[in-house]
Amino acid sequence: MESSRPLGLMLGLALITGGCAARSVSFAAPTTQAVLPSKWAHSLSGAVDQPPPDLSTWWEQFGDASLTSLVNQALQGSPDVRSAQARIRQARAERQVTQAGLLPTINGSAVVSEARGRSLSASPSLDASWQPDVFGATRASVDAAGAEVNVTVEDLHATQVSLSAEIARTYAELRTTQRRLGILRSNVVAQSETLQLTGFRAQAGLVSSVDVEQARTNLEQNRAQIPSLESSIAQQTHRLSVLVGLAPDAFADTLSESAPLPEVPESVVVGIPAETLRQRPDVRAAEQRVIAETARVAGAKADRFPRFSLSGSIGSEIVKQTLTGGTSLVASATTSVAQALFDGGRIRQQIAAQSAVLDQRLASYESTVLTALEEVENALVSFEKSRSRLESLRSAELAAQNAALLAQTQYSAGLADFQRVLDTQRSVLSVQDSVALTEGDRLTTLVQLFTALGGGWSSAAEAMNASGSHVQ
Repeated sequence: MESSRPLGLMLGLALITGGCAARSVSFAAPTTQAVLPSKWAHSLSGAVDQPPPDLSTWWEQFGDASLTSLVNQALQGSPDVRSAQARIRQARAERQVTQAGLLPTINGSAVVSEARGRSLSASPSLDASWQPDVFGATRASVDAAGAEVNVTVEDLHATQVSLSAEIARTYAELRTTQRRLGILRSNVVAQSETLQLTGFRAQAGLVSSVDVEQARTNLEQNRAQIPSLESSIAQQTHRLSVLVGLAPDAFADTLSESAPLPEVPESVVVGIPAETLRQRPDVRAAEQRVIAETARVAGAKADRFPRFSLSGSIGSEIVKQTLTGGTSLVASATTSVAQALFDGGRIRQQIAAQSAVLDQRLASYESTVLTALEEVENALVSFEKSRSRLESLRSAELAAQNAALLAQTQYSAGLADFQRVLDTQRSVLSVQDSVALTEGDRLTTLVQLFTALGGGWSSAAEAMNASGSHVQ
């Protein structure tokens, strides 16, 4: 019987070295040439420049139970979230496939034979092969695959951020439209009373029928806007249901009743720019793409070096009973080395091509950082300016109501014509509608600010990442 020691040594060495090779190399996070400001160029009245609190559930700051319930349901049951979670599982499985290349492959087989006049006999054998990752090509592929897993995790975070923001915006639009509908109906009631008063005055011969028809025209024009607003309310309700992952009419009963807009917090905590970039999923994903391409460049460079292959087998062979009277164990082991002697510059050009991809990822990373800073600055400006706009409109609303009351009183006393009454009534409706729209816009710009700051995903999900990430 031949010795199986060479194969045993090979397999033992393979397992030990393979286990060592499974440890990945850490790649540093990218830096950006963009100058990160120490603070935001625009500040908010009442805002605090300090590291932000946990923004994972920023919608709870509005104190609206319906909004909180909608967002929480969506983050659990939305098809978009489930799809992003499935992509994470796919990326993790692909990483495991790549990591399996660090370990040896062992196959078992058996040959069944029948000697003349004898029963069936089996000859089992084990075949092993392994390519030790001496220069790190496979390890680099594993690192790249691990970074791609992190990208899918950040894509999930981005989906959560986008989904929570869209629900909050749609909810704000719904409550704004409901308020506008209430304002319109209230004005229709007032204009109906004006039409009735004008009719009485016309019957008394105090005014002409022209005033009556003008009042009727104004009333019906405003009444004609009601179906349009009702249609918008239905569409916004349907949109919220679908975002949550339910049928369009799922919230027809619970959201159809008018409710006030969520309250805007008295103060908003805004962190420093560097903290925001650490929170933003798109920046974190761009960072991981750079790390993945850095690993691929390392893998391309490793192709310049030789590749080693180990293979062997061990098995029992049935020997003719007339010659040996039994079986024997046979073992063999081989080692081979492969090195490209001439490839026409293929490896060099592959390294150059992969390096160019890395440069693209670095440029994309820097662009993502600049876009993130821009979005926060824009949101800060929009939110702050909406405050002063709303204050002016509320003052205008009070003045318009006073003017309408005076015009109505003067008209009743015969001191003003009816055109002044119509003008002041239209002004009241226009200003009140603008106030409602601006209050909704102010809420929407705050949602935009929370989104730009990277809020909307749970920090507990950070444990899913294979490696940490940071912005330098």
